[in-house]
Amino acid sequence: MKKILIAILLFAGSFGYANAQTVHKTTKKKATSSAMVTKPAKTKWVKKSTSAKHMKADGTADKRYKENKTTAKAAGPMKKDGTPDMRYKANKKK
Repeated sequence: MKKILIAILLFAGSFGYANAQTVHKTTKKKATSSAMVTKPAKTKWVKKSTSAKHMKADGTADKRYKENKTTAKAAGPMKKDGTPDMRYKANKKK
């Protein structure tokens, strides 16, 4: 009788444990106006850069565009995964 009672209590307890695992939805807050970047006063002879077109909302460069990507190429041979092969003198830092 004890075994049956313990089995029933464990079975009922597992339902209580499963229902306790609830997920709370979080709401995403919008950026406030204090985080917005103000534009400088317009001048007649200001040269605009090409990367200024592709900016994220927070003011940083959008790396999805070619002109905003900055990659340093190694001088020597590369490994299959794209990292410089440090066995060669051209890839070693001085």
